Amino acid sequence: MCSLARRDHNPTPAVCAKAAGTVAWQPVAGAADWGLEVDMEDAAAGTERNLRGSGVAVLLGQESGRPVPCCPHGPTLLFVKISQGKEEGRRFYACSACRDRKDCNFFQWENEKVSEARLSAREEVNRSCQPSLSHRQNVERYKQFGLLPLSERKFCQECQQLLLPMEWGKHSGHQVLSDISIAHLQRPSQLLCPLKNKKTNAQYLFADRSCQFLLDLIIALGFKRVLCVGTPRLHELIQLKVSREQESSVKSLLLDIDFRYSQFYTEEDFCHYNMFNHYFFGGEAAHKICRKFLHQEKGEGVILVTDPPFGGLVEPLAFSFKKLIATWRETQEEDHSSKELPIFWIFPYFFESRILEFFPSFSMMDYQVDYDNHALYKHGKTGRKQSPVRIFTNISPSMIVLPVEEGYRFCSVCQRYVSSGNQHCEICNSCTSKDGRRWNHCFLCKKCVKPSWIHCNTCNRCALRGHTCESAKAGCFICGGAGHKRSTCPNLSVTERAGKADRNQKLKKNKKIKMDTVKRPYVKHATFSRKKIKNKKKKNTLAC
Repeated sequence: MCSLARRDHNPTPAVCAKAAGTVAWQPVAGAADWGLEVDMEDAAAGTERNLRGSGVAVLLGQESGRPVPCCPHGPTLLFVKISQGKEEGRRFYACSACRDRKDCNFFQWENEKVSEARLSAREEVNRSCQPSLSHRQNVERYKQFGLLPLSERKFCQECQQLLLPMEWGKHSGHQVLSDISIAHLQRPSQLLCPLKNKKTNAQYLFADRSCQFLLDLIIALGFKRVLCVGTPRLHELIQLKVSREQESSVKSLLLDIDFRYSQFYTEEDFCHYNMFNHYFFGGEAAHKICRKFLHQEKGEGVILVTDPPFGGLVEPLAFSFKKLIATWRETQEEDHSSKELPIFWIFPYFFESRILEFFPSFSMMDYQVDYDNHALYKHGKTGRKQSPVRIFTNISPSMIVLPVEEGYRFCSVCQRYVSSGNQHCEICNSCTSKDGRRWNHCFLCKKCVKPSWIHCNTCNRCALRGHTCESAKAGCFICGGAGHKRSTCPNLSVTERAGKADRNQKLKKNKKIKMDTVKRPYVKHATFSRKKIKNKKKKNTLAC
């Protein structure tokens, strides 16, 4: 969650965005090049390779004993540069949310000693990046705004701010919307302009069709509370339902990195939150609100619904979600320790293997999620133009009823609803399609594949026509072997390799100092001699 950026997730400036085609952590200028640029489906399949044969890996839970440094988006993440067939590079800390240093230029080596002056300057930068008004101040402003007559309710489109009468003069040259009704205030996602920077925070919002389906499904399954992580449009639909019904059957809490929503929701309804590092910007008070929400009715009747950025790394997202699960599990008795927090994780189908790596009990539904302000991810398209976004859940597929009027049907063999094009394969004994098209069974691969793929004897697998066989080789990033990934490679010990990399770096540094101080005259003489020989050769050539 990186260039196709956000859909329903509404980040503030500098959040990782969705990508159609690549997942690219931009290079770190000067100090380190930590760019990772791979094909989206390769990245989803766990292939840690890129065009240059190098990339970065995130290391969770492997930080040293020292406190983790923070940037304006909360605690940073620990990364390591990796190159195929080579030792790991030095570890470094970088922003959890931004993939471009232009948006957040934080960078620090893991073992780097930071001076007090630099720490003070960093803290000052972090403070200056925070919103000018607190959440509580925004709530008070909202109350004052609601008491104003309709003609005096104004919203600045340039500043994305509700305006009180004494502030009109400061925004006189801006584009201002007038006559902001209660209906406008109840649908903030329609009032706020979607952020458009594809490298940081482009926003794509659930279409009404998908949003209503999710809410209807949640109610039909009997849930009473919804923890909305990066799904503001679903949250506002639930809040709208609450305002219209005296005794609403469902409530919600929104966790999102877009602080603009604090203008419309109380501290009990919205928490400023970074899902890439499980960071509550409001501190322990905000964390307490989330904990209280999850613990109501001893944790019964609650579901987590999340729609992360496509380009966001799956591992830190899963790490954060597991922390939310751990918070929910605090209320569970020992006899129910095996129970799971129900989750809807909305993500592209080609990330299935990555999600199952962290949540093996999840299964993927065929329902196609579409978005209002995205040209491609629309309902009703056919072939490869169909939305690739699906619902991953740990709820039994047989319990999830998909709309028959949209072509979904129930497979009695698989005991789940599937799309109209997803035909049951008698050989695989499953409805195998992932993208809505009818897949074909390959007897050589012993599985069903996309209709546009053919079997390649060189690669010994099915692939697109005209593919490059060399790039189709999949396996461990370190040794190239099949059946495991870099993190579990028997030839690699992360801690040993990282320690060795640090030692090598120190040896190189010491060697360089020694060369500069001891061997400098010899180096100069050698350079001069080579130039002299080259000049002699040049003269001899001209003479001939």
